[in-house]
Amino acid sequence: MSREHQDPTTELEEDFVSHMRGLGTRTILYQQNVASSLGLYNNDFISVDILREKGPTTAGELSKITGLATGSITALIDRLEKVGYVRRENDPNDRRRVIIVPQYEEKEEVINTYIPLHNAMVKLASSYTEEELALITQFLGKASTVLEDQIEHLSSTKRNKSMK
Repeated sequence: MSREHQDPTTELEEDFVSHMRGLGTRTILYQQNVASSLGLYNNDFISVDILREKGPTTAGELSKITGLATGSITALIDRLEKVGYVRRENDPNDRRRVIIVPQYEEKEEVINTYIPLHNAMVKLASSYTEEELALITQFLGKASTVLEDQIEHLSSTKRNKSMK
């Protein structure tokens, strides 16, 4: 990595970055295992989780967020709707648009899949003071923004390369 215009990093900062990358890898592996245990393709699971986080959205917006082609998104939504993880609703403001509404967290198999992680994370969170937890939560929000910025950067780089 080019670090020409940055101050040298400390050993603690490098260790921090290494742990963050490891956390990212474990998160992906966990997501893949959840998807598999629920009988979903990984992109289906990721899309459902995005819907859980962002709330109801259009297929076009989901396509933009995931980087999947609109045809792939349509097939993905069909699969998720078939198993009851999402439903389509007409947009009350524009009858031509359809909104995809997440429903998978209401499913018993999903609740049962997440209970062990939820309980373990609550236990971990309870080991910190309120001030520490507020700082950690603030950090996680900022780290998510950094990752979203990097995803956008990589997506635009990929688009620019494919236009050449």
